[in-house]
Amino acid sequence: MLLKDNTMSLNFSPSGYRTRCFGLALAALALVSGNLVRAEDPELARSVVAKADEVRFPRDGFQVIIDISSATPGEAADDRKFRILSKGNENTIVQTLEPASDRGQAMLMRGRDLWIFMPNISQPVRLSLAQRLTGQVANGDLARANFAGDYEPKILRTDTIDGEKMYVLELTAVDRGVTYAKVLYWVRQSNNWPHKAEFYSLSDRLLKVCRYEKYQNIGGRIRPTQLVMEDALKKGEVSTLRYSQMTPKDLPDRVFTKQYMDKLNRVD
Repeated sequence: MLLKDNTMSLNFSPSGYRTRCFGLALAALALVSGNLVRAEDPELARSVVAKADEVRFPRDGFQVIIDISSATPGEAADDRKFRILSKGNENTIVQTLEPASDRGQAMLMRGRDLWIFMPNISQPVRLSLAQRLTGQVANGDLARANFAGDYEPKILRTDTIDGEKMYVLELTAVDRGVTYAKVLYWVRQSNNWPHKAEFYSLSDRLLKVCRYEKYQNIGGRIRPTQLVMEDALKKGEVSTLRYSQMTPKDLPDRVFTKQYMDKLNRVD
């Protein structure tokens, strides 16, 4: 009798079972529908990445100083200073200011073509954007910060971190000439501030993680003034990039030429 009463209380009627399943399906759809709509909206993905690029750096010509301190466990920190001259994310000059032994070296980027000019070498040397510059910092991390132009974005999902809603985007390289094959990118929904990026190799191996920190008013708007790049393969190897003295600068196209580099490097 007890078994009969319990069985009856479960109410396994066909109509009741179908009703519950339908209700669960509607609830699940309500939870994920927002993410599905966003993931299927390529225009939204491209807009988020482009706006995040503008948060990181001005669209017009500017100059900024970057101090980089790279730490390796058991070794003294390696400190370097660079001056960046950039215009429109396509033309950039990276001048080495410190250490003094490297002063006079400079990289010139036009589009995705990158060269290094050295005081004692008459001809510039072609470089890869993915080649390491110092610590965890690749050439492309300083010379080219154009996620919108170098990657095809897709919104994977949304996350909530420290109470802030984030878009989580997958950025796939448009070709092999860019710095990284793939980037996972966390961007705040409220103001398009970059929060974090994970950089991957062509074989889908996580190379390093970057955090965008210390948002302050610099270069005319609130931007991250510190980037922390951690090696995902070697624990404790970290490079910290600090941005300062970002100012607008009139940079005519003739500045970004091989012929102009020697003159520019003589200007302190």
